[in-house]
Amino acid sequence: MQAIRLARPRVSLRRLATTAQVPTSGPSSVAASVIPLSNVEAQWENMSKSEQAVVHRQLEELQKKDWKTLSMDEKKAAYYVAFGPHGPRAPVSPPGQGLKVFLFTMGLVGVAGLISIGIRSRAPPPPKTLTREWEEATNERALEQKLNPISGISSEGYSGKGFVVSK
Repeated sequence: MQAIRLARPRVSLRRLATTAQVPTSGPSSVAASVIPLSNVEAQWENMSKSEQAVVHRQLEELQKKDWKTLSMDEKKAAYYVAFGPHGPRAPVSPPGQGLKVFLFTMGLVGVAGLISIGIRSRAPPPPKTLTREWEEATNERALEQKLNPISGISSEGYSGKGFVVSK
């Protein structure tokens, strides 16, 4: 197997490295690239698209083997490349954005409450038909006119409040 090093720092012998075939600039030249799989999570964003493709192909080849023989680093790398927070699964908003949204929303609710209190303070008084005395007088008038004699205020054994809704 042939191996050339990409512009990467030296990799210690403890790190696992595998090789995969990658075409280079020449049409017939094929070179192998050594890319460590021990810490793919930290390196993934700094890798070029071609290096990411090489790692992806390396992992595809490794996953064809028995999973019991794979090292923990290889399993972690396979999981990260398949399901990690990159590409379409990258977070849409940065960390801490939820708190900002919550505080801004609470601020808007507070402003809306203050506007509502301001409007109510300048509103005219409620109409005289919404007073308790008026509602009790409406009950008496309904009894005089025998309003709703089957199930309403004029029915036998009626025990409701009638038209009284004020406190």
